[in-house]
Parts: sequence; structure tokens; C-alpha cells
Amino acid sequence: MADAADGSRYWASGNWRVSEGNADEFLERWTEFLTWTKESVDGFLWARLIRDRHEPTHFVSFSSWRDLDSLKSWRTHPEFAPLFTACRALCTDSTTGSFELARAV
Repeated sequence: MADAADGSRYWASGNWRVSEGNADEFLERWTEFLTWTKESVDGFLWARLIRDRHEPTHFVSFSSWRDLDSLKSWRTHPEFAPLFTACRALCTDSTTGSFELARAV
């Protein structure tokens, strides 16, 4: 299987439903979480947080990883849980997943 153009083969993703009035705080916490990731976890490539234009409390996040071991290591790092939980605490619902490249165009 070929890599995507930027070398990505593995992704983590989150679907976040933020409580009314907490969007600004969520943006701050998510940025802190992924800034820590960028500075602390080898194999991290990039992250994006997109916001639903029609439902401003709905966000979807993507982080790209060089390899599966790096992604797994991130989730078991001692600082992961408190930073992730701080984001999730502002949500009415959230789901996460791990993904691998199926096709690149």
C-alpha cells in the first residue's frame, strides 16, 4: 500500500459535539492537546480540527501519523489522558477512532 502524498498512512479522528457556550474553551483545550502532541510524540505528522458551518458546536478532528506504533504510543502516554479528558469534558458526545489508509488519489 502506498503512502499518501505527505507520508500519512494512519490517522486518529474524533467527532466532537461541544456543549452550548463551550466552543471557545474547546478550541483552546484541543489546541493545547495537539500542541503537546506535536512537541512530545515522535511519529506525529499533523492535525486538523474542522467545524461544521451549519452546526457550530460540531467539530471533527484528524491527526496523521507516520506509523501505527507512534499512534499507539500517543494514546498510552501518561499526559494523553488528562489532555484528552479536558477536551471531552466540554462535550455532550464524542467518539474517536483509528484509521489506516485504504486509497490515495
